[in-house]
Amino acid sequence: MAFISVRKADEPADAEHPYGHEKIEDLAAMIEGVLILVGSGVIAFEAIRHLIVGSQVSHLGFGIAVVAVSIAVNFFVSRKLDRRARETQSVALEADAVHLRTDMATSFGVLVGLTLVSITGADWLDPVVALVIAGAIVREGFKILDRSSRVLVDEALPADELDAISAEVRSFGPQGVAGFHNLRARRAGARRYVDLHVQFVAGTTLEQAHETAHRLQDAIATRIPGADVLIHLEPEDRVRPGTEIRAG
Repeated sequence: MAFISVRKADEPADAEHPYGHEKIEDLAAMIEGVLILVGSGVIAFEAIRHLIVGSQVSHLGFGIAVVAVSIAVNFFVSRKLDRRARETQSVALEADAVHLRTDMATSFGVLVGLTLVSITGADWLDPVVALVIAGAIVREGFKILDRSSRVLVDEALPADELDAISAEVRSFGPQGVAGFHNLRARRAGARRYVDLHVQFVAGTTLEQAHETAHRLQDAIATRIPGADVLIHLEPEDRVRPGTEIRAG
């Protein structure tokens, strides 16, 4: 799922998706979060059933060996995925890395449970450890769902990124920028979409304002990597009543 969503999100915008395909990553992350929760539900159900009806654990040596290998593989793959997710700011890769870390934690819990059973002979320890693992998985699943849903409903960018955009606009004061308002910014996958109204001092020609706006777009995109910036040009004395102006 992560492989397909990352490749699809990298496709350029088209007639049906003029804003691009980046949100497919967030959708994939949400689906993966749901799958994690479903997995935790299955684990919890089986653990409770075994506590009620009882169970007998067998082939402990083989199980411990397989789980140990699983922990090692998931550790290295999840670290690689996590590094790549940070480099590309890919929420799908990040969700997959979390999924593998959850698998690693699950395997470690299973290893502890099987070891305790082999030492003590108490088979009931196996489903008890499974319930603890299920609880940890639920927590990770909800974290993935929370983050991906925030993007899908167009939540604003973090305050530090909005402040960085505002600071960049104010730095253009000497170039004729008198102020700005209606700053809006959201995220889709690794891309940020920013739009705002920028006011120019009286006497600024349309050509000058247009050129300055292009430089401002480039400056914001440099400050906020992956930003797609749209600027609406306005004269400083032609603002709708009630509009809150931020000084340039």
